[in-house]
Amino acid sequence: MPSPVLLDREQAILGFNRRVLAQASRSDVPLLERLRYVCIVSSNLDEFFEVRFADLLDAARDRSGTSGVGQADVERVGHAAHTLIDDQYAVFNEQLMPELARAGIAILNHAERNDAQRRWVARFFEREVRPLLVPVSLDPSHPFPQVANKALHFIVQLAGRDALGRESGQVAIVKVPRVLPRCIKLPAELSGGQQLFVLLSSVIRAHLGELFPRREVVSFSQFRVTRDSDLDVDEEAVVNLRHAVRSRLTTRHFGRAVRLEVVKSCPEDLARMLLRQFELPEAALYRVNGPVNLVRLNQLIDQCEAPHLRFAPHEPVWPQGRLPRGRSLFERLREQDVLLHHPFESFDPVVALLREAVEDPEVLAIKQTIYRTGARSVLMDLLIEAARRGKEVLAVVELKARFDEEANVNWAERLEAAGAQVVYGMVGLKTHGKLLLVTRREGAAKPRLRRYLHLSTGNYNPGTARFYTDLGLLTADPALAADADAVFGLVASGSRVRRMHKLVLAPFDMHGQWLSLLERVRRAAEAGQPARVVAKLNALTDVELIEALLAAGRAGARIDLIVRGACRLPPGVPGLSENIRVRSIVGRFLEHTRVLYFRWGEAETDEALYLSSADWMTRNMQGRIELAWPVLDAGMRQRVIDEALQPYLHDGRDAWYQQSDGDYLPADGRGPSAQQALMARYAAGAAEDDAWT
Repeated sequence: MPSPVLLDREQAILGFNRRVLAQASRSDVPLLERLRYVCIVSSNLDEFFEVRFADLLDAARDRSGTSGVGQADVERVGHAAHTLIDDQYAVFNEQLMPELARAGIAILNHAERNDAQRRWVARFFEREVRPLLVPVSLDPSHPFPQVANKALHFIVQLAGRDALGRESGQVAIVKVPRVLPRCIKLPAELSGGQQLFVLLSSVIRAHLGELFPRREVVSFSQFRVTRDSDLDVDEEAVVNLRHAVRSRLTTRHFGRAVRLEVVKSCPEDLARMLLRQFELPEAALYRVNGPVNLVRLNQLIDQCEAPHLRFAPHEPVWPQGRLPRGRSLFERLREQDVLLHHPFESFDPVVALLREAVEDPEVLAIKQTIYRTGARSVLMDLLIEAARRGKEVLAVVELKARFDEEANVNWAERLEAAGAQVVYGMVGLKTHGKLLLVTRREGAAKPRLRRYLHLSTGNYNPGTARFYTDLGLLTADPALAADADAVFGLVASGSRVRRMHKLVLAPFDMHGQWLSLLERVRRAAEAGQPARVVAKLNALTDVELIEALLAAGRAGARIDLIVRGACRLPPGVPGLSENIRVRSIVGRFLEHTRVLYFRWGEAETDEALYLSSADWMTRNMQGRIELAWPVLDAGMRQRVIDEALQPYLHDGRDAWYQQSDGDYLPADGRGPSAQQALMARYAAGAAEDDAWT
C-alpha cells in the first residue's frame, strides 16, 4: 500500500500554538493566567521562527530537489503564522486588555497618562533610561548598527540639520537596552487605587525628540528581527566540542534574519528600508497591533497584586506513604521502587537522593546526564560538592541542548574545575535520556557495591518539574542499574553496548522495538484477538512509526494517541485510520510525559507498558541517546494507567480532538479536566497521609 499523505509538521506546530492561544479566551481560566498564555504563544513562535521556519527556508533554497520543500510551502506556513499572530493580538486587544481594565489593571500609553503620571515618567526616563540610550544617525560614518536576534529597536525618521548644519543622517536607530525592565509599575499614589503600568517602549517613544536636539522626529516605529538561531557545529571537524559551542554562541545572535516585526503604524518607507537592510521579502514583515514582543508582559503578570486573578497555588506533595520523611532513601529503595508523578508529586525526593549521596561517606561514585537543568541548579551544585569531597563524579553534559547551550557550557566548566569528569556524549548524537546513578559501598562484614538509580521522562530541573507533567522512577533494581551503567559507558567511551536487560536504547534498538510491538498488535487484530495501543507523547512525526500505527489500525486494532504538539498522522480517514483517535491536552501544566501501552492478545503476558524520554520523531529514534523502560510491577503499572493514561482519555475540558485534515475541535466542556482531577486526588491523598496509594 502506498505511503499515506501525512499532515504538515510546521502547520501542526502552529496548530498547537493556536490551541494554547485558545486558553487565553477561556472564561474558566483566571485573567492573568490567560494573559500568560498569550505570552507563551509569543515565546513559542520566537523559537518556531528561529529554528523550524529557518530550516524550512533552507530546505526551500536547496537546489538539489531532495528536500521536497518549495516556495509554496514557505508561503503557506508564513500565511498561517501571520494569521495566528493577528489573532493573538486580537485576543490581547479585544478581550484581555478590556477585562484587565475592568479588574483595575491597565497599561497606559502617553495619551492616557495624566500630568502627574507624565511628570513621573519623564523623571524615570531622565534618571533610568536616557543614560543607557545611544541613538545612531545613519550616514557614511555611521552604518546601520548590528541588530541582535530579538533585540527591540526604534527606527526614527528625522528632519532638520545636524550639529554641523548638514541635512545628513535623516534616519536614526535607537537600541532599547535589555537590562531595563520592559514593564514598569506606576507608584500607588499615581494610580488611584488601580494597578497601572507603562511599557519601556512607551516611555522611550514619549521622549524620542529629546534624543535629537533641534531636530524634528517625523515618524518612527519599533522593530525587532528574529534570526536563525540553531547552532551548527560539525562535531567531527572540531577538537574540543565545548570550545566550539562556546565560540558559536558569540555569533548566534547575528544569524540570518527570518522575520521582521514592526508596529502596525510603521510608515511604509521605513518598513521597506528595514526589509532591504535585513534582506527579507515582503512576506517576512509582521505588522503587530500592540507591543512588539508580548513575552515581556510576563513582567506585568509577576508584578500584579491580584491572587484571585491567578491559578490557586499548587504545592506538589511529598510521597509520604512511599518515602517516609526522616528515613534514608537508600534504605527505602532497597525495599521498594518509588514512582513519582510530577508536578502532582514533588521533585524534592530526587534532590534528596542526590544530597544524601553527596553527604554519605559510603557513596563512592555519582553519574548523571545533564540536558536542561537551568542556569541555577541545586542538582549541579550538589554534583560540584560531591566532586570536591573526592567522590567519583561523571557528568554527561549535552552541550547542544537547544537554547540551553550557554548554561550547560558554564556548568561543564564549573564541574571540571571542581574535579568532576565531564563528557559530552557520542559524536553526532544528543544525549537526551535522563539518568542519575549512585554507587554505594554496603555491608560491614562483606562489603559490596550497590547501585541506586533515577530514570525520568523529564529533565533535571526542579523549576520546570513544578509545571511539566513527567514520571520518574527511583529504584535499586540491579538489572536496570547495570543497564544504566552500560549507557554511561557508551556515552563516555563509545564502547559497544551489550544486550540490555530492561532498558530500551535509541538509536540502537528503540525504533525496532516499537515497530516490533506494533506488528504484534497488527497480527493480533488480524487474528481477531484483543489489540490495543495507547501512546502519550509530545510529538508524533516519524513516518515508519506512523505507517505501523496505520497498519495496526487498518487491521482492527483500537488506537488512542494523546499527542500534545505536532502529530502528522491523519486520524479518522475511512479505510486508512478510522480506528485511530488523536487528542491533545492543553491545560494548566505542560504535558510532557511519554507513556506507551501495547496489547496483542488475551493472556496477561500479551501486553507491555513503557515509560520513555523519547517522542516518536525520527530525530529521537536515530539522532539521540534515548531511554525507555518497562513498568513491570503490577501496582505501579495500574497506577501509571490510572493516572497518566485513563484520565486523559476521558478529559472533557482540556482536550482537543484532531480531525483528518489536521484541524482540532475542543472538548464540549462537560467532562472533567485530567490535570485538575489529579491535583485534587493528590491534595486529598496528602491530607489523608497518602492513604489512597
